[in-house]
Amino acid sequence: MNAPSSTLFTAPPEWQWLIVLYFFLGGIAGGAYVLGALIDLFGGLLQRPLARLAYLVAFPATVVCGLILTLDLRRPLRFWHMLLQSETFRPMFKAWSPMSVGSWALLLFGFFALLSFLSALGEGEDRRARRLAPFARLRPPGVVGVVVAVLGALLGFFIAGYTGILLSVTNRPIWADTNLLGLVFLISGASTAAALLALLGHRRAAATGVHALERFDSVMLVLELVALIALVVSLGGIARLWLSAWGALFLVGVVLLGILVPLGLYRRSLRFGGVSGLAAAALVLVGGFLLRVVIILSSEGA
Repeated sequence: MNAPSSTLFTAPPEWQWLIVLYFFLGGIAGGAYVLGALIDLFGGLLQRPLARLAYLVAFPATVVCGLILTLDLRRPLRFWHMLLQSETFRPMFKAWSPMSVGSWALLLFGFFALLSFLSALGEGEDRRARRLAPFARLRPPGVVGVVVAVLGALLGFFIAGYTGILLSVTNRPIWADTNLLGLVFLISGASTAAALLALLGHRRAAATGVHALERFDSVMLVLELVALIALVVSLGGIARLWLSAWGALFLVGVVLLGILVPLGLYRRSLRFGGVSGLAAAALVLVGGFLLRVVIILSSEGA
């Protein structure tokens, strides 16, 4: 008879809905920026409005993530202690601490997301855009724009998967019993970001760009399904924690409504058009949120 996992005897970090929302928005922020950078670098001029939309999404989502992390602290006004030493006010970076690495990564990503956000606003047509027009050079194809996009995309890639890695180094059931959470969250972040951009870009971008997002998201959903199957297998006996309402929510909310149904709807949208692509994107967002609900709250209650 197998001994119970040692993670069952550890105290939970008491992460609740604010952290669930942070993990969800963090994946979207990182995924949206990466997609925006890829579209800017390789998508051509016709798809620039879609990349612009991605930057307009990434920075506000990053700001909300920072606010959520601050509010979740027991003493929110001391949030700066994550970045600076309280006695000397010198930068404090602990390479061995996932929390410290994540705090600095989020700050640096926010900086590049802000630059791209301003560049996107600078390409608008209103009075505010004319004032911000000099920032437009911070987007590709200029050399400075390429550097900003590449560095921001690398940080966005890290942010999208970092939350899963953070869970993996926390000694709690499910979280510490697999090495695949980072991969799952990275794929899910790319998928939910593509879904949100497809929804928002339905009337703002070229149809070819929206359909490209739907095809991309379809691939991500297949990869996510494979990664989730591997995740459950890797959990071994600890997966019995999902023989409950959490498991039902995982199967119905995440796998069925968040992956399988959207795959069918995307296929219909790509073949026949219509609103099925919008329905698929909305379900992907719901499924991505529920994935984080199941993984975080099922472990918290164990």
